[in-house]
Amino acid sequence: MDRPYNLLFLCTGNSARSILAEALANHLGKGRFHAYSAGSHPRGRVHPVALQILQEAGLPTASLRSKPWDEFAAADAPPMDLIITVCDKAAGEACPVWPGHPVTAHWGVEDPAAVAGSPEQVRQAFAHALHLLQHRITLLLALKPEALDRLALETRVREIGRSSRTPHPASIPSPPKNLP
Repeated sequence: MDRPYNLLFLCTGNSARSILAEALANHLGKGRFHAYSAGSHPRGRVHPVALQILQEAGLPTASLRSKPWDEFAAADAPPMDLIITVCDKAAGEACPVWPGHPVTAHWGVEDPAAVAGSPEQVRQAFAHALHLLQHRITLLLALKPEALDRLALETRVREIGRSSRTPHPASIPSPPKNLP
């Protein structure tokens, strides 16, 4: 492949999980991946705790924004190679027809923005989502998706979402920089 591997992470609101995944994949992919995120019903703003957790981890946040998934179904959109839903609700919605028919998978992640509790409990929910996504994205990078055929890639990426729902903290690789 003569360009970075394009990933699109989808969620309903595009304010937390998909944003975390976009930032992580761009950081961990080190130019091999170009990650994007979008939502079926975007909130129009990134959750402030998502931004805080990413900034504490040393990940860039300036370009992150909540946006509709229609942006990536347009004819002039970057061609997606892989689309991953990170929320169960978005996975059950009728998605647009994606140009090029990319590989799709579902990696359900509990919504940290839905946690009701103390500020520390909310922060911990976001940190857990970040660690889970970091674990899965690390597994995806190890696959070398650009070297797999479509069926093998789809099977392996879907397995990542099923097999690592809640990894034991000791099984999560060391985080980049200062991930919480």
